[in-house]
Amino acid sequence: MTARTRTYAVVGLTLATAVTTGCSGTGSHAGTGGPASGSATVSRQNQPAPTESNPPGDIPDNQVYVAYRPTGGSYTGFTVKVPEGWARTSQGGTTAFTDKLNTVRITAVSASGAPTASSVTNAVVPRLRSQVPRFSSPAVSEATRRAGRVVLLTYQGDSARNPVTGKVVRDAFERYAYYRAGHEVDLTLSGPVRADNVDPWRIVSDSFTWR
Repeated sequence: MTARTRTYAVVGLTLATAVTTGCSGTGSHAGTGGPASGSATVSRQNQPAPTESNPPGDIPDNQVYVAYRPTGGSYTGFTVKVPEGWARTSQGGTTAFTDKLNTVRITAVSASGAPTASSVTNAVVPRLRSQVPRFSSPAVSEATRRAGRVVLLTYQGDSARNPVTGKVVRDAFERYAYYRAGHEVDLTLSGPVRADNVDPWRIVSDSFTWR
């Protein structure tokens, strides 16, 4: 082989190696970047859009309320609004309206005098302490609703165990004691401790009227 021929051969081999290396580098780069970008796109597409949901026990803002007027029992001279569609049960002198984790409980009794913060503290709190599982945090105060002055008792306790799931929920209670002319009506509102039911409970407690 002549010197010129050997020179051409070396140059040709060098060019072939450069082309091969360049193609290999381009392919490697595309193979690394391409699928990663594609996988991220597919992953985002497969994720469901975030949805909003109320915490357990929250009463919907669009809840409708209807007037409840007792037609029997020891006393029928009052009206109170309750959430529409809630299941109604009656036992003794108590009527309750329940939906999922929330309850509105109404009890009418005869009373010789108006309840006071002292009478609720000394008589009602000990009774509830013996009836409500893990009763705690009682606080008694006087409040004003549209029907007039009321005695408000707030406390916490465990719910009854769910017969299907076995789950027990920690509940918060608001108990309003209304009084007029020898008649006391106790309105108890309850739901999970973390539920935001301030507005619904205000609607119900403010709706109470004497007839």
